[in-house]
Amino acid sequence: MFGLGMPEILLILAIALIVIGPKKLPELAKTLGRAMGEFKRSAQDFKRSIDIETTVRDSAKDITPPSTKDLKDIVRDVNKEAAQESGTATEDNGAPYRPAEGAPDAADTGKADTAGTPSDTETPPAPDASPKK
Repeated sequence: MFGLGMPEILLILAIALIVIGPKKLPELAKTLGRAMGEFKRSAQDFKRSIDIETTVRDSAKDITPPSTKDLKDIVRDVNKEAAQESGTATEDNGAPYRPAEGAPDAADTGKADTAGTPSDTETPPAPDASPKK
């Protein structure tokens, strides 16, 4: 322990018995034993958390940084390549491009599909003029 032999420990126990008394000595020993056990558990938990942190930090060094391309960009590029090979156009979500019913195809008009977007010539709807009750 701390360089104490059996005779020194017996002397300390005898002095504790005289000072504390025979009635309170078992309670004190019990409390001291519980405190020592709690201290050991806390020290083991602390050591375990340090080991986990070190392992995570070492693992993070082994992981290669992500590429500059986002997954969405990669999917879009693959879809474009597939569309070029098959000759069909696709939306960004991968579904085949279908113009809205009644909307002219962009290839027919020479313009991109602008259905649903307000143009400069459209007037906004008038505010509701009915009186509020």
